[in-house]
Amino acid sequence: MSGPTDIRHLDGSAPRIMVVDGSRLVRKLIGDVLRAELPAAEVVSCAGLAEAHAALETAPIDLATTSLVLPDGYGQQLAQAVRAAAGQRYVPVIVISGNVQEHLEGRHFSDDVTDYFDKSHGHRALAEFIRGYVQPSPIPGARVLYVEDSRTVALATSRMLQAQQMEVEHVTSVEAALEFLHGSIAAGQGPGADLVITDVYLKGELDGGDLVQAIRGDLGWSRRRLPVLVMTGDANPGNQAALLRDGANDLVLKPIEERLLVTKALFQLRLSRLPEAGTPVA
Repeated sequence: MSGPTDIRHLDGSAPRIMVVDGSRLVRKLIGDVLRAELPAAEVVSCAGLAEAHAALETAPIDLATTSLVLPDGYGQQLAQAVRAAAGQRYVPVIVISGNVQEHLEGRHFSDDVTDYFDKSHGHRALAEFIRGYVQPSPIPGARVLYVEDSRTVALATSRMLQAQQMEVEHVTSVEAALEFLHGSIAAGQGPGADLVITDVYLKGELDGGDLVQAIRGDLGWSRRRLPVLVMTGDANPGNQAALLRDGANDLVLKPIEERLLVTKALFQLRLSRLPEAGTPVA
């Protein structure tokens, strides 16, 4: 059994990665970047659902990427097929799309989809994103401003992040978080954090949505400059969409699953360190 600080749920040394897309060019581009960044990976290229089903019957996979629309179906159907395949329940299924934000705000992704990637981030970011799932590695010294008013939840979540060598500054309210951010600015240290993780409902007059709005509005920091992950147990699609429209980079639904939280945190940290300009994924 894996230890408590090991977020890998698969053997990442030689992952078998399925790439499903109706475009041969897109499959080649994604396959090429994966082979360059993950030389030991076996890339299984599939043009649609039928080929993907056949590949799933041949051997287990460690991760699947898919476009939203396929020649013979939809990416959500692929995600369901992966879940239905024997031994595949916990395999990450990543949707690659050029309009991820629109689908996120509309809450169009089903629970079978593990995560999503926006093509505009480019090839290098895609490789880092997938690497985070199959070969997760810490970012030593990454600074996280964490806002949570439950001592029990804060302790457990802080340990998850610290196990990946992140430095966690925990505060219990939005007011305290804003005081920290303004203090860092006054000291000439910029935000003073590389990532903000906040709960939605907190003690005090302000909530996590107010914090997101303050970071994007009053403080003027972009999603790339200071990424924000919002943790929420609110299943209301409208409320989730509002958080994303206001500037949250991503949501982490409660109850918190360690692998998903850490993977999302590491990806946002890596993405923020990449150059703004990049070659979009075709």
